[in-house]
Amino acid sequence: MSTYQQSVRNRKEKDNVLKSKALKHCPQRKGVCIKVTTMKPKKPNSAIRKIAKVELTTKKRVLGYICGVGHRLQEHASVLVRGGRVRDLPGIHYKLIRGKYDFNWREAFWRRQARSRYGVPSFKKKIQR
Repeated sequence: MSTYQQSVRNRKEKDNVLKSKALKHCPQRKGVCIKVTTMKPKKPNSAIRKIAKVELTTKKRVLGYICGVGHRLQEHASVLVRGGRVRDLPGIHYKLIRGKYDFNWREAFWRRQARSRYGVPSFKKKIQR
C-alpha cells in the first residue's frame, strides 16, 4: 500500500479525449453527402430517423443526423457538420447544420423556439392596419 504522498507524486493527468475525431479540433467541417437514408432507434424508442453519410474535407466518412422536420437533402449536396451525438442512434456522433450550403432551413411549420438549432430566422409578426 502506497502512502498519500507517493500516490500524489505518481498521479497522471487525464488526457483530453476527443469525442468527434473526424472534425480534427474544429467546431464544424464542410462535407459532401454520399448517401441519404433512414435508421431505426434503439430499443425503447420507435421511429424512423433521417441520417446522411457525409465525406468531410478531411477525407473521413461519417454518419450525420438530419435535425428538424422535413428536408430536401440529396446525394452530392454540400453540408456543414458539427459534433453532437444522438442518444438513441448508435454510431451517430455528428449533426448537420441547417441553413448552410445546400441544406436549407425550411421546415413543415414556422418554429418559434429552438430556432438557432434548426437554422430558422426570427419570426416577426407584421400587424396590418
